[in-house]
Amino acid sequence: MKPTQELRQRWARLAPRERALVAVGAGALALLLLWYVGLQSAWTTWKTAPAQARTQELAWMQMQGLASEARELKAQPPVSAAQAAEALKSATDRLGAHGKLSQLGDRATLNVNGASPEQLRTWLTEVRSGARARPVDMQINRAEGGLSGQIVVSLAAGAS
Repeated sequence: MKPTQELRQRWARLAPRERALVAVGAGALALLLLWYVGLQSAWTTWKTAPAQARTQELAWMQMQGLASEARELKAQPPVSAAQAAEALKSATDRLGAHGKLSQLGDRATLNVNGASPEQLRTWLTEVRSGARARPVDMQINRAEGGLSGQIVVSLAAGAS
């Protein structure tokens, strides 16, 4: 006897109530399989896509802002070595006892001890715009008294 004939005979021997229960169970199993194989990943993607789109849009806007800032900095005229040195000194003086600057050629090194993150951010902003310097190396550690470490900046070609 063939397996399909055996199944048909077994199905025929089942009571109508048992057939209904088997059909409901098979339907539920089919729906579960359809959910896990076909729909769950699409549903998850559909639910998370708006948040991912917002995150990517914010990242895009941030990159656009940075690109705009880079264009503005590039368009600024170069500064002389004396102007760059003055801008470095002025920015470092605002750090007070938290910062000590040493300059050798087209590189300047700031040693900081106990500075706040806001002070360092302000210093970097002033040095980048006033002296046309860009950070090339930074080793900063967080300590109880603030941030400590070293920042090396390279002066623009026109400032050397």
